[in-house]
Amino acid sequence: AAKRKRDGPAARPKKRAKKAPSAPEPDADPGPGGAVPEEYSIPPPVSQGKWKNKERVLIFSSRGINFRTRHLMQDLRTLMPHSKADTKMDRKDQLFVINEVCEMKNCNKCIFFEAKKKQDLYMWLSNTPQGPSAKFLVQNVHTLAELKMTGNCLRGSRPLLSFDPTFDKEPHYALLKELFIQVFSTPQYHPKSQPFVDHVFTFTVTDERIWFRNYQIIEEDASLVEIGPRFVLNPIKIFQGSFGGPTLYENPHYQSPNMHRRLIRLSVAAKFREKQQVKEVQKIKKKGTKVLMGEDPTEVVFETPAEEKPVEIQLVKPESKPIVKDKKKLRKIQRKKQKKLFRTE
Repeated sequence: AAKRKRDGPAARPKKRAKKAPSAPEPDADPGPGGAVPEEYSIPPPVSQGKWKNKERVLIFSSRGINFRTRHLMQDLRTLMPHSKADTKMDRKDQLFVINEVCEMKNCNKCIFFEAKKKQDLYMWLSNTPQGPSAKFLVQNVHTLAELKMTGNCLRGSRPLLSFDPTFDKEPHYALLKELFIQVFSTPQYHPKSQPFVDHVFTFTVTDERIWFRNYQIIEEDASLVEIGPRFVLNPIKIFQGSFGGPTLYENPHYQSPNMHRRLIRLSVAAKFREKQQVKEVQKIKKKGTKVLMGEDPTEVVFETPAEEKPVEIQLVKPESKPIVKDKKKLRKIQRKKQKKLFRTE
């Protein structure tokens, strides 16, 4: 401890700067014991380059999403180290408010999940604040925890982006391809990323929809194993601005979930109506087979009346028959009666 002077403040010992351990210089004076004191330093970061492409993606959702959407959103945040999170947005707020949220979070890209009727999920991809932006209907969602795939890539590694050849043939797909590249690709030398590649994001166009898959590269011969998550994006519209503006493209093959559910209900009602009509036709046929004929006056011609029997009145009480339980005795009595009658004759 330094001694405090009477006239001035106490002199504090100077802090020694930490340096990397190296061989002692010839001019350095050894310590009192003749040994050079050990000095330590923090190792440099893994990525030696400079982080120039500072893309940041804000991933959040509106209120009313279900558990599967929440897990999908968390999986995308895990796979994209350059993403940021935010609290859920209220349904009453307009979508252009998201531009201000991205500005406060210092993000220039946004993935916004919008839930409607607690069963329909829409995804917005936007380049804030200038645009463009695209709206998709998300279908067939399967998350990492749900799929239970065998692959397992390292967290924070940079992905390869694989696109279908259809993305280079049509202009709206070319615009979506550029938007996917800027949103899903991890910038080089990002502080939270790893300096190697071990998984692939694939975007395939089938049935007028974009199918997203995530595969891990497990061998040097580029053999792939699916990890997840997986989902299907049905494009609805592409806007010139961020979350609005003039419409650049509208999908003619798109059918809203409300219309799809309405057509299902109408088909079920049509089947029920058809069954009722078949039942009514069968009832009419059954009634038509029973032809009601009027009474024929000639039916009584060939009827012959039966002969009337005279009514006989018995004035004498009939003889009571003896009750015999034994049949053999009854037969003997009958035989005796017959013999008496025969003798009298």
